[in-house]
Amino acid sequence: MTVKSGGTKTLKVTQVKSTIGFNRNQADVVRGLGLRRIRHTVEVPDTPEMRGMIHKVRHLVTVE
Repeated sequence: MTVKSGGTKTLKVTQVKSTIGFNRNQADVVRGLGLRRIRHTVEVPDTPEMRGMIHKVRHLVTVE
């Protein structure tokens, strides 16, 4: 977890597995997190909504 200036906490999310072969809804969640390909990393705000999205695809991503 990273704290940006202004005090907002963020999470680094990295896609580690392909969405091929998984439910289409899970692919949509990965895309909604802003991830485009394997080993792509994005920083998302640490909110309950984002944590729920990450939980849904926890087998496809890693979180720092």
